[in-house]
Amino acid sequence: MRHLFKTLALTLTLGLCAVPATAADNPNLLVMGEDADEDSVPRNSRVFKRVVNALQSQMNYYSFDVYDETFVTMDNFKQGRVRRTDAELYDIARSVKRPPIDVVVVFTMYASAQKKDYTTKVKARIEGRMINAKTGKFVDNFEVDSGKFWNAPNDCNRECILETVGDKAKILGDELGSVLAEKLDWLVEDNGSDSDKDRSATNGMVTDYYLVFDGFSAEDFMDIEEYLVIFSGYDSHRPTEQRHTRTEVMYRSSIGTAKLSRNLKKMLGELDMRATVTFEGNTYTLKRITRRGENRKPSEDGGW
Repeated sequence: MRHLFKTLALTLTLGLCAVPATAADNPNLLVMGEDADEDSVPRNSRVFKRVVNALQSQMNYYSFDVYDETFVTMDNFKQGRVRRTDAELYDIARSVKRPPIDVVVVFTMYASAQKKDYTTKVKARIEGRMINAKTGKFVDNFEVDSGKFWNAPNDCNRECILETVGDKAKILGDELGSVLAEKLDWLVEDNGSDSDKDRSATNGMVTDYYLVFDGFSAEDFMDIEEYLVIFSGYDSHRPTEQRHTRTEVMYRSSIGTAKLSRNLKKMLGELDMRATVTFEGNTYTLKRITRRGENRKPSEDGGW
């Protein structure tokens, strides 16, 4: 019987792999600037905007789905704010549901000047990092700088410095965006092992999902667990809460949300279990639908 169960489970996995998938889980990116540091270039600067455009262009070149922050936040968030902290940026990225954001690309730009008797020496530096918007997990980072100093007028003020930096901002932004995009592409494409891989099914960027099984007994979850470990993209899982009829697990996998949803629903069918399946953020909640007498043992008196 156990062997039969394993065979059915394997058939389920192979069958789901053959289901055509769309690009629904191609990572959605949001480029945002962190300017809380008073020494950084503020968000309302034209230099800032040129860096945003350069980063978005490079990410778009690598076929990631890049969304404009103003457009996706204009209905529910105050616009035009400057000196925003990391906490504010991450909360905004996590709160955007249409579309759901997978990775937030955060950058901070600094410009400095050295006053000399005969000229002003100007330098610039941009720090960039990528964070998994669903889990808060650090993905990768990179930093670029202008290298040698640029010359500006001797009496160059802050506005003059920003104007001088602006001439080079796109170059630095393109360089940073290209490196970050290549790093993310390497992860998503599973170390480049298969350039034709469908990102909507699985990819190399492991995500932490939370699976909540509400109304399922410990015996039910033991049956469910045998399916979870053979879903494509599986990495590991660990319980975060266990009660008599409720189990929550952190499920680490590179599987896409669309395919994981299909797998869970197919699994319920194979196990003859009825449940509602809801999904929000990175959490799936399966709530058991019980039927009266469903687990009652058959009568042995012939029905009399």
